[in-house]
Amino acid sequence: MTPPYPAKVTIVGPGKVGMSLASYLMTSGVAREIVLVGSNHAKAEGEAMDLMHAQAFLQIPVLTRAGSPADAAGSAVVVICASAPTPAGMTDRNALAADNAALLRRILPPLAAAAPNAVFLIVSNPVDAMTWLALEITGLHHSRVIGTGTLVDSARFRKMLSDAVRIHPDDLRAYILGEHGEHQFPAMSIASAGGEPIDDSPDRRHLAELAKQSGIEIFRKKGNTCHAIALAAASIVESILLDSKRTMPLSVRIDGYLGVHHVCLSLPVVIGASGVERVLHPPLNPAESQLFISAAHAVRHVINSFTPSH
Repeated sequence: MTPPYPAKVTIVGPGKVGMSLASYLMTSGVAREIVLVGSNHAKAEGEAMDLMHAQAFLQIPVLTRAGSPADAAGSAVVVICASAPTPAGMTDRNALAADNAALLRRILPPLAAAAPNAVFLIVSNPVDAMTWLALEITGLHHSRVIGTGTLVDSARFRKMLSDAVRIHPDDLRAYILGEHGEHQFPAMSIASAGGEPIDDSPDRRHLAELAKQSGIEIFRKKGNTCHAIALAAASIVESILLDSKRTMPLSVRIDGYLGVHHVCLSLPVVIGASGVERVLHPPLNPAESQLFISAAHAVRHVINSFTPSH
């Protein structure tokens, strides 16, 4: 399918996540031009060459090249995968906050100047705090700065829940909301399949806890997580390029929902060509509402840790 909108994507940070994302966007044909921007330009060139050579096996040509921030001009989406080195034995994404905040302050201004009409997708952790910072740095409208948020967490939960209820994951409406981190929670009060509620139970909440711990467990075993988050980012990029109006739990600026203001957390949002086209406000029960508020306090604490005025 030919995308109805400019199909140029810039990926900043061609490491494991960035290259998994680039490979998927190329093989799916949803992107027609991919620019790789990295601090090691020679590596970015090598990755771009490798992707170009792979196109002998594809039906849809995709221009892949290395570039500088200025080469993001004309991009429909700019994806920020760049990250400071991950400390050995890391068990908390917030350990990256200060270093990644400094990194974003350096790389985002020239990217926003080059691609002022792009949607910026933040993958770098801690993603909620980094999405908030990206909004502050770029000055872009809040509809055009999005974090991957709890999309992967929700996918992990749906897969586990699918096995328990014996319904395909795509047919489950079950979200992990709040922070992509310790303060995420399953919104069981609104979970459903085929219009029928999915009953809350300790076993199902245990599945949500397993989903929450999965990222750190994978990191502990293989040293990174890349495939699931890359496909999550790809699904967001696809919804933007194809104007699909998909509903996903993503990190966006919260302005007033449950009394929460000026932090970024995950809620279900509708994603299309202009970015966030609608933020949905599910009727959470009192316990879930309090968990959402607690997540906001936790993310604000992280923001305060790298904001100069605090």
